[in-house]
Amino acid sequence: MNPEGFLRDVLAAPERLASLLDAYERPDSPLAALTAPMTGTRRVVFVGMGSSRFAAVAAAALLRSRGIDSVAEYASTAHQTPPSPDSLVVGISASGTTPETVEALSAHHGTSMTVAVTNDPESEIAHAAEALLPLLAGPEEGGVACLTYQATVVVLLLLAGRLADGRPEVADLRLAVEASAQLRAERGAWLDAAVELVDNARTVVTITPAERLSSALQSALVLREGPRVAADAAETGDWLHVDVYLSKRPDYAAFLFTGSRFDAGVLEWSGTRKFPVVAVGPPVPGATIEVTYPGAGSPFVPLLVEIGVAELVAAELWRRRVAAGDVALFDA
Repeated sequence: MNPEGFLRDVLAAPERLASLLDAYERPDSPLAALTAPMTGTRRVVFVGMGSSRFAAVAAAALLRSRGIDSVAEYASTAHQTPPSPDSLVVGISASGTTPETVEALSAHHGTSMTVAVTNDPESEIAHAAEALLPLLAGPEEGGVACLTYQATVVVLLLLAGRLADGRPEVADLRLAVEASAQLRAERGAWLDAAVELVDNARTVVTITPAERLSSALQSALVLREGPRVAADAAETGDWLHVDVYLSKRPDYAAFLFTGSRFDAGVLEWSGTRKFPVVAVGPPVPGATIEVTYPGAGSPFVPLLVEIGVAELVAAELWRRRVAAGDVALFDA
């Protein structure tokens, strides 16, 4: 892994997103072949590890909200959903070689309908499934799943749209290209302050509404994986019940991805306990730093854009800590 390569990956995200949307909007979209086999689907099971599973959390929540039984399952669980003819099982592995995911998907072969989501169409997981949805993300120079994470969110949202009421379609996600580009172009207005805030923190929490928990999980991961920040994720309403206690410790900081009816509760505690908050999305009173972008009120655009804030902070802080000789950054 290297921070310069990671930054190049993060900056390439809008262009790669546009190319992916183009590929999935064409008449020969990889999704086109899935329509008929999915007709009798009663249950959708996403299986993966790490970023691959994180991306599926949002798609599973979307399907449940539309009355379809769905779960984002750890591929490593000892209690897997059993195979059944009315189940669609989606194995997600960017590399295509994640052993837990290949094994979990293979267990459904011949009974459930199986689909592989991967960046390598010749990989082991692709050969373990009946159908393939390629990520088309290209190479990742930094060694951190960011472009493949973005692509996985897109592919799974479009799959969910096919299974439910037709939304989202590619057109629903197009604004995310412009919004991602603008976020990156205007990062000079907030990036240094956000990096300093995180660098000075002992604990960082990333907070999102439940339907966008994917963003919190991935944001915390990139902060851990690159600059080795002690970061974890929380759902906004749940933060008030289970994570608020840590905010009494000094050097606590939060990324609040706004849009929950519980945002005000987090900011009330921020005011009381004097911890800084980076608010990402529609502005909220009381935030230390505000980062906004076009389409922040959309149900789908934030899932593809807001993660860019944590990625940009992680890339810059990672670069600075490497330059300072931080020994924790010189191993796997």
